[in-house]
Amino acid sequence: MPDAPPLDLSADVRELTAALVDVESVSGGEKALADAVEAALAPLPHLAVVRDGDAVVARTEGGHAERVVVAGHIDTVPIAGNLPSRVEDGLMYGCGTSDMKSGVAVALKLAAGLARPSRDVTYVFYECEEVDAARNGLARLARTRPELLAGDFAVLMEPTDGEIEGGCQGTLRAEIVTTGRRAHSARSWLGVNAIHAVAPVLDRLNSYRAREPVVDGLAYHEGLNAVGVTGGVAGNVIPDECVVTVNYRFAPDRSLEEAQEHIRELFDGYAVRFTDGAPGARPGLTHPVAAAFAEMIGGTPRAKLGWTDVSLFSRLGVPAVNYGPGDPHVAHQRGEYVELEKIVDCERRMTRWLAG
Repeated sequence: MPDAPPLDLSADVRELTAALVDVESVSGGEKALADAVEAALAPLPHLAVVRDGDAVVARTEGGHAERVVVAGHIDTVPIAGNLPSRVEDGLMYGCGTSDMKSGVAVALKLAAGLARPSRDVTYVFYECEEVDAARNGLARLARTRPELLAGDFAVLMEPTDGEIEGGCQGTLRAEIVTTGRRAHSARSWLGVNAIHAVAPVLDRLNSYRAREPVVDGLAYHEGLNAVGVTGGVAGNVIPDECVVTVNYRFAPDRSLEEAQEHIRELFDGYAVRFTDGAPGARPGLTHPVAAAFAEMIGGTPRAKLGWTDVSLFSRLGVPAVNYGPGDPHVAHQRGEYVELEKIVDCERRMTRWLAG
């Protein structure tokens, strides 16, 4: 992948968002953008910059009693014919505009513009958030360089449409396996078709009623869905195995282990293989630093209906919230966009909070 053009951190935050979006950085291909972020931040005398893989960490060292972390991932889902970015009627369209290069642009502007914040700040720009948890750059830092993520409070610049979203849901993927017996399709009665056997699995999914629990005052909405079906041997063979992959998004009042047990109970009688999973995080808005942030930003906090790295900060003992300019409802869509004024407003509010 070619080098990215230099990033101008003195540019308007909307222009900087467009510059970030126009650098393709699908998960696993973030190096060019990470290089550009590092090159833009490294010369700033008020920041100590560390590079780890394709994650860039920039820290102020003002000797303040309080440190906050402002973090955002620089990867995107695969391109869907939606690059380069374009602006129309106050909206910027393009892959990653909402999730979450507009939030990254805000964080970069804060890092460059606030030489003397009212508290010390750690800015983290990391790779591979949109793929399996094992590849997550922030999780790697938590394992190998946890001191870089230490803080009293963290803000994930995830898309929240300019509102604070507390906590996050957990997520897991599981394979539900049906089995049969191979046979020649011309003599199908001698076999047992594993693909036909998935019908009861789909019936259980269709009849499933998701929970809508209230956790620490915020309403969550769970979801359990089939996201893939694989099976078949050849065009003339009755298949002896079929796999339905399900994704379960669960509220943070359940642990990952409790969520796995729920899936085992729901699909009792079938082989269940768990392939990925990460716990959620309770809202944590009663923590004094989080409450002060919420008061400064304003609005009414709501639950985060999705998984974010708030979960990771929670496991590190750092209270965290999601707050960014993008609209989560259009994230990952071909027509993904961000409202330009939401980017400006987010920068203004975050600057006011950090300038104190």
